[in-house]
Formats: sequence, structure tokens, C-alpha cells
Amino acid sequence: MRSFPIFAILFLVLPIVEIVILIKIGSDAMLGPLWTIFLVVLTAIVGAFLLRQQGLSTLARLKSNMSQGKIPAQEMVEGVLLAVGGALLMTPGFVTDTMGFFCLLPFSRQFIAKNIMKRSSVKMQEGINAQMGGFSYDYQTHASQRQDTNIVEGEYTEVEENTPELTNKRK
Repeated sequence: MRSFPIFAILFLVLPIVEIVILIKIGSDAMLGPLWTIFLVVLTAIVGAFLLRQQGLSTLARLKSNMSQGKIPAQEMVEGVLLAVGGALLMTPGFVTDTMGFFCLLPFSRQFIAKNIMKRSSVKMQEGINAQMGGFSYDYQTHASQRQDTNIVEGEYTEVEENTPELTNKRK
């Protein structure tokens, strides 16, 4: 249950922090409640525009990689980050807006996606090593050593269905 503290923070602590910050900024004589509401709506509008623009850009890179036969892993992780960032920007509050902008801006999103991919590939490799008894297996090296993957060697014997050998084996 390692994920429980993260969800506790997200669903219990974060809304309380957002409310406190909104009240503090809204009650400030310099900004006031109308400007606070305006800023929250403005970040949602700017976020929707950025989400559309960056989503189309990521989708174009994904299609390009797929047409070249590459696995678009980076683009898929970025797509998830875009969805999370869009949801965070539509949530009223300045903390979630800041986190949402980090997910939508290209340089920070690519940095986060690369770190996620690096950490998940290390965990996947550790899991594979544990399952194989500590031995690692390099799929690319093994594939390059094979000469042709379409050739299957084997022998076969043609057997008629009503032969006595086949009927005895079935019983």
C-alpha cells in the first residue's frame, strides 16, 4: 500500500492547501476576490489552449515515429502527462495550476517523461532479472544474433485418421 500516502495527499491535503491559498489571495487588498476569480478562469483558458497545441504536436510526433517503425514510448508518456496537466489546469486553484503548467510546457513535460521512462525501465529490468534468477537477458543482442526469424525447423509425419495407432493413442 505504498500509493496510499500519495492519494491521501492528493485528495485530502491538496484541496485544503488550495482553499487556504485562494482565501489568502482573495482577501488580500491588492488582488481581491474578483481578480482571484479572473486569474483562476484565465489559467483554465490558457491551459486549454496549451493542451490543444501541445496535444496536436505530440500526436504528430507519435504518428511520425510510428510511420518510421519506431516505438513512440516518449510520446505516449507525454500524452498521459498532457491529460493530467489538462485536468490539473481545469481544477480551480493555484497549486494545481502550477503543477498543470509543468505537465503542459514542452521542456518540463519532456524532462518528466524521460525520468518516468528511466525509472520504469529500471524497475522493469529489475523485475525481469528477479524472475530469471538474477540473469539478465538482452533482447536486442539476442535478436541480432539470430539469422532469420521466419524459418522454423521441424519434422512431421502424416497420419491418416482411422489408423489403429491413432485410435489406440486416443483411448
